[in-house]
Amino acid sequence: MQSAFYQNTVMPTRVLFMKTGSHSLLNIALLLIILTGPLMLKAMDTSNTVSGDLIIFHAGSLSVPFKQISVAFQRKYPLVRVKSEAAGSRVCARKISELGKSCDVFASADISVIDTLLIPRHAAWSIPFAVNELSIVYHKTSRHAGEITTGNWYRILMKSDVRFGRSDPNSDPCGYRAVLTIKLAESFYQQKDLAAEMLKKDTRYIRPKETDLLALLEEGEIDYIFLYRSVAGQHDLKALLLPDSINLKNPACNAVYSSASVDVSGTAPGTTITKKGEAIVYGVTIPTGAPNSRAALAFMKFLLDPENGMKIMAKNGQDSIVPSPTSTYEHIPPELKPFVKPWPKPATPEDSAR
Repeated sequence: MQSAFYQNTVMPTRVLFMKTGSHSLLNIALLLIILTGPLMLKAMDTSNTVSGDLIIFHAGSLSVPFKQISVAFQRKYPLVRVKSEAAGSRVCARKISELGKSCDVFASADISVIDTLLIPRHAAWSIPFAVNELSIVYHKTSRHAGEITTGNWYRILMKSDVRFGRSDPNSDPCGYRAVLTIKLAESFYQQKDLAAEMLKKDTRYIRPKETDLLALLEEGEIDYIFLYRSVAGQHDLKALLLPDSINLKNPACNAVYSSASVDVSGTAPGTTITKKGEAIVYGVTIPTGAPNSRAALAFMKFLLDPENGMKIMAKNGQDSIVPSPTSTYEHIPPELKPFVKPWPKPATPEDSAR
């Protein structure tokens, strides 16, 4: 059955075209507007209604992919001005929780930074969206670059003529992940006191975030960095891949990873949080009170879309895990529910009896 709208707009065309003169042209124009108006409204993209500044705080290791994602996002939403600030993920979180700074999107190299430092006061939910792995990154001119292997890297880094860098564990997840990898290496390679000796060496090359070390590497000031594999690829550097038992890449190794731990600064001055080893998972959220929540939701949908943001992430060496379970599922905005799954319920004695 044809709708009344269809009948009322299409039937008069026969009469209109029988008329002559300027009135006929005006009527035809009005008719075209009536006929195509609904189609034009349907085709109109929300890009015309999403506007304003979009403030993003993100981990340093997301700088390259997020710059590319922002450019693509602004092509779709030309009225939005993306303003990004890169820092260590824990520093980003403290800008929100301690300094009272506002942002619309916060993307962390460790989802637990959101869960422990922002939820529940400054955020209600978090979405896991990408993975990575820790590696030893170096330049072709680094000392002993032709000798370093998976089996001897810790010996190379301990040489007196070699300098290596890592980021600050209290500022940056890559920093405490470097400590965890070093502690795991002590057990994996059966090298007594390796962790204590390595963590005492080259402390003058500790920086707030891991990407701060790239210039030192390029200039030859340091030879090696504990760094994410993705960042090495993005900057065309060499990366020594480590065994799964110590690279924090494989969730199946979480039982092994959790045997190592490190204390980092807590939510209040003078307090600490114990971080146990676990596979690397990036997380993202829209903080409570985001000044431009409309643009933030549009960006999140673009970021998590497999044909848009997540494709760009994958091209930059950070593979997607969307959709992934989240323990904050019930608080996720409806528009973002397609990108997550509920956290699996723990097994009960009744389940095992079935």
